[in-house]
Formats: sequence, C-alpha cells, structure tokens
Amino acid sequence: MTSRAAIRLYRPEDRAGLYDVCVRTGHEGGDARALYADQDLLPDIFAGPYARLEPDLAFVVDDGTRVVGYVVGVADTAAFVRRFRDEWLPAVADRHPEPKGAPLTPDEEMARLLHWPERMLLPELAGYPAHLHIDLLPEYQRAGYGRELMARLLAALAARGAGAVHLGMVTANTPARAFYDRLGFHVIPVVDPGPLTYLGRKTDVPVR
Repeated sequence: MTSRAAIRLYRPEDRAGLYDVCVRTGHEGGDARALYADQDLLPDIFAGPYARLEPDLAFVVDDGTRVVGYVVGVADTAAFVRRFRDEWLPAVADRHPEPKGAPLTPDEEMARLLHWPERMLLPELAGYPAHLHIDLLPEYQRAGYGRELMARLLAALAARGAGAVHLGMVTANTPARAFYDRLGFHVIPVVDPGPLTYLGRKTDVPVR
C-alpha cells in the first residue's frame, strides 16, 4: 500500500474484485479459499446479491488497480429477503444446488444458507431493519478505510429512511468485534444465535 486508495460506489465491472475480497476474508476474517470447492459460493451469498439488488448501498475501496475492500447493505431486510428469493436465487441455484440432506461439507453448509434467505428475519432484529456486510483485505485494515466505508453506508441508509442497522459477525472474530465496538455498535440479544453475535446501531449517529 503506497498511496491512499479511493472509496466510491460499486460498479458492475467491480464484480470480480468484490468476489475476491469476499472469499479472501470469509473465514473469521481470514482467507476461505481453501475451505470451499466453489470460490463463488460465499460471494454469491454475502456480496453479489447486495451489489446487484442494492447498488446504491454498495461502496468499494479502489487502490487504483483493483478492489481491496467493500461495504454492502440493504435498507429493508424483509424486502431484500423477498427479492433474494424471487430475483437472485433463481440465477445462482443451479450452480449451488440445495443439499438434499444434512450438510456434509463446507460447500453444502453454505449452499443451505443460500437457499434459506429467511434466516435473516429474526424477531429480535425488527428494530434494526437495515443490515450490512463489510470486508477489507488484511493489508488495508487499520488504515481508516473501514471507518470511511461505514460512515458512507450509514449516511446512505439514513438518507433512505432506515433509522437503525444490524450485522451478524462470527463471534470468534475478535478483531472485527473490536472494530465494531469502536464505531458504536452494541450487542442485540438474540435467542440461540449460533456462532454469530448480532450488533446494531442507529444510522444517524456520526462515526467517530
């Protein structure tokens, strides 16, 4: 990293970079490429549908040659879940078929999540209608880009009328938790959250 990278709205030509960052940060913040046979599987769940369905709420970090980080979000999780099932899932379902039984591999575990977008609808999160995913390559972390991405998205969500936002993070990813704590996120108690911790904050509170 030799110069300051730029933060801008996502463009369709950023897709490959977006997918690459997603899979390189997809295992507790670390590289997930060795875990999955299909390198598009994680991004087809956690990045691609957001960029496709809500491009005005997708921002990337561009170092001049490639995408090195991003934040994606939706203003209305319930509406997004409907569009995910109706518009996104038909486009990727053939590539990632739903497991017929209990998932036996990491790919099958993720394919099950892909085919179950309603998992995002938890009653405890109703007061936080927006949600987001944010990822940065390790060499661009702790340089202010995450904070800038979050500030940009929170302002866009507030402008869309979404008063509060949530995210689900893998509890074991302690560096990520420290980052969210610094940005003013708080724990949202959820019954049986599994491996995740749910965090939330208002969108109109400035990022400091």
